[in-house]
Amino acid sequence: MKITMVVPTYNEYENLPRLVKEVLSLPLEDISLLIVDDNSPDGTGELAEQLGKEYNGKVKVLHRPGKLGLGTAYNQGFQRAIADGADYIGQMDADFSHPIEKIPEMVDRLKNYDVVIGSRYVRGGKLDEKWPFYRKWLSGFGNFYARTILGLQIKDVTGGFKIWRRETLEAMPLDRIKANGYMFQVEMNYVSSKLGFKPFEIPIYFKERTHGTSKMNFAIQKEAAIRTLKIIKIYKDIKPIRKK
Repeated sequence: MKITMVVPTYNEYENLPRLVKEVLSLPLEDISLLIVDDNSPDGTGELAEQLGKEYNGKVKVLHRPGKLGLGTAYNQGFQRAIADGADYIGQMDADFSHPIEKIPEMVDRLKNYDVVIGSRYVRGGKLDEKWPFYRKWLSGFGNFYARTILGLQIKDVTGGFKIWRRETLEAMPLDRIKANGYMFQVEMNYVSSKLGFKPFEIPIYFKERTHGTSKMNFAIQKEAAIRTLKIIKIYKDIKPIRKK
């Protein structure tokens, strides 16, 4: 199975070499990374190109002209990975908040599920103890708010650590998913659920980043609150499909 991990970046120069080394050291036969860089001022995109040469093409780069948002980064990355022939397509942050060592377990679970989610909110999952109370409350409330309004069974609807089967992404109307920030994760979960795809959540420890700064801001939170109320109407035409 060809596995491509899509990693959006903006100023992740310090993190990228270690990230690439650890992902490509996993006991998986055919895994690569697709770095989607939003013209990072610190040279992340250029560094990714160099790493691609060092690792014999196992690192590819999709350069974008500026900060165009997390949702479009993943959307473009997914479509590029599909075009390049990936069977399994993952998504993860570049800041080590997502435990790389969980990727083989997630890949194994895809034998029986359509998407596997690294979850902070199933039994065994946990948030970094260093997080201040307000961040833990905001994360927990955001999940509760979206799950309640949208009727989702997934516990961690805002999490961004996932691996998808190629067929799952191909069946989803990616061109209609316009959200950015963590609302993109909610929207992807909602659409895949409406289509009848089966998710599986494995517990993860979500660690605070060690380098760089968080991309979370008030605009992202506002988008999530408003768009959650809209997407039921936006996707009212979507019906479950039967997989071949």
